[in-house]
Amino acid sequence: MAPCDEGMMLMMAAHFTAGTRINPLQAGIRFVSAVIGPDLRGGSADTPPQRANSGWIAVLCLTVATALLLVVAGHAAGRRGYDVAPLLFWPGIVLLVAPTSLRIAWPTTARCERVFLLFLLAEALFYCKVVYSPTSFIGHDEFLHWIAADDLMTARRLFLSNPLLPIGPTYPALEIVSTAIVNLTGLPLFVAGTLLLAVLKGTFIGALFLFFESITGSPRIAAIACLAYMGCSTFVLFESMFSYESLGIVLCVLIFAVEAASKDLVGRERLMALGLIALLLMSLSVTHHLAAFYAAIYLGAVAFLEALRRDASMRSEARIAVGFTGMLAIALPILWMEARGNHLAGYLGPIVETGFKTLLGKIAGAPNSDQLGAPPQPLAMRLTTLFAILLLALGLATGFFRSLAMAAPSDARTGWRPLQDVLGRRWRDSRVVFLSLLAFGFPISVAFRLTIGGWEIGNRMGTFVFIGVGLVVGVSVVHFWESRTLRGWRRIAPAVALAVIVLGGVTSAALEPLRGHYRVAADQQSIESMGIETALWTKAWLGAGNRFTSDRINRLLLASYGRQDVRVKIVEGVPPSRVFENETLGPDEFWALVRSDIDFLLVDLRLSTAPPVLGFYFEPWQRRGTPLSGAELLKFNDIKGITRIYDNGWIVIYDVRGLHENL
Repeated sequence: MAPCDEGMMLMMAAHFTAGTRINPLQAGIRFVSAVIGPDLRGGSADTPPQRANSGWIAVLCLTVATALLLVVAGHAAGRRGYDVAPLLFWPGIVLLVAPTSLRIAWPTTARCERVFLLFLLAEALFYCKVVYSPTSFIGHDEFLHWIAADDLMTARRLFLSNPLLPIGPTYPALEIVSTAIVNLTGLPLFVAGTLLLAVLKGTFIGALFLFFESITGSPRIAAIACLAYMGCSTFVLFESMFSYESLGIVLCVLIFAVEAASKDLVGRERLMALGLIALLLMSLSVTHHLAAFYAAIYLGAVAFLEALRRDASMRSEARIAVGFTGMLAIALPILWMEARGNHLAGYLGPIVETGFKTLLGKIAGAPNSDQLGAPPQPLAMRLTTLFAILLLALGLATGFFRSLAMAAPSDARTGWRPLQDVLGRRWRDSRVVFLSLLAFGFPISVAFRLTIGGWEIGNRMGTFVFIGVGLVVGVSVVHFWESRTLRGWRRIAPAVALAVIVLGGVTSAALEPLRGHYRVAADQQSIESMGIETALWTKAWLGAGNRFTSDRINRLLLASYGRQDVRVKIVEGVPPSRVFENETLGPDEFWALVRSDIDFLLVDLRLSTAPPVLGFYFEPWQRRGTPLSGAELLKFNDIKGITRIYDNGWIVIYDVRGLHENL
């Protein structure tokens, strides 16, 4: 962003020269009021309709293609351990993001050109995620849904149990759609899933643009808001995984877009729109719990604000439609949970409780006992993320009251009169009011992300909160930073800031987005050929369906590639960590193994080479700051009834079925 505009500086100069006495406090108040106030500067947010510039489109397509080649070369060098890998990868990312973002945010760009470039940028960022592992799924959540999809194709029935994701079978929509594509086309599941995700990414950015355009009436604000949303830490990676949130958030934004576009419809057209919204809400209810929760919050809040606002001109039909949509958004997920069993409290409850306890403890100055694990990112990545957060905070500070003022019915576009109308419950669009208030969730989500215990809450919050952040930042750029005088730095600085925000979304998406060598307990960085080959060996030589237990990464490989029945508990109350993390097998752990139905243990000796990157080997709440020792992992060699049946030098498989014979 940049200094205040010429009009504001003239106002300040006039104030200081208006008399012999200067009141610094009053001058400071006026300055702050001019910066954060609701003044929309008058005029339109958009230039007159323009034609798309095919020359710019061609140049940017070539630029993006070149950037993606650099990204691919960076990943290839990273796999081989070459030092040049970051020098290829990060310039590729900058070349991908910066020119395209600049053109999208440019004040005179045509609407259709903005839309095309938004699609181009979103799909290119999706490709960056795919090329990290171009032949197979690699994310932790992707394995969970891959297993569920394989189960569905094998058993031909829904709601099969999944011990690695107990809540997953309750929301099977992603598996239904992806396996339908497999059955229709004959494509492998990975290819079908990747094609589905590419379509979903384009659908998401298109629906988000139309949603913002419907509530603001400005394609320019809508495009800038979409760019700001790309600064969310979940956009590049989390929302691009083969996971139910990727489909859920698309359905959620589609619902928002259809509801906003139908706000002025009447009669039969309104009923048709309500029918489409109801269909989308029913689909969302069986797709993803949190996305359904987001939709319930948004539509419920809009219905509440519509009932609250004073507007004699508003049709009763419109109020009824908004209220009905809000009640439907709340009722359908609850009905589905009651029909299939409410696993949500057991799944999210511990995460929310731990997150709030950790955050409150940090605020109170408690010792940071949870800060074991993930090493810091490279300095340049951390600085980019920090700078992006600061730019977003600046955009929120200068755009919040202006965003509220857009919803005010008053003809006065300057001063604080629009805010008085809003406080008097008079506004034109409750959607703008709610999204402006929703942007307050941004600093809360950042605070959660500062702690390991609350990181997941902050990350999931960002997906929803950034819809409000995008709107407020878009209004800030158009109505304050660019204002009416579009020349010099006013054309360049806001567009550069938006490019930095998008880059911040890339740097905050993962600890290390560049492919490299194997690392211990680092999720996708721990997926490599040795573990995969071992899992395939179990399927070929032991057969599928054997009961295994192991560390978190090898459980995924055994369940997916090996098609084994993995267990997250030895017996009730005894997690695998108690069996693996001691130099001797204690009586309680020994008898737990004896009483269990576990057939095999898989031990990965690479866990003894380094501490876990993410801070844990087995479950997130079992944090450990030191490596496991070789003595801890190899203690099973000396226990009667346990036989070593596989050893490739690093990975060992023990047959523990002989223990059960003692019963």
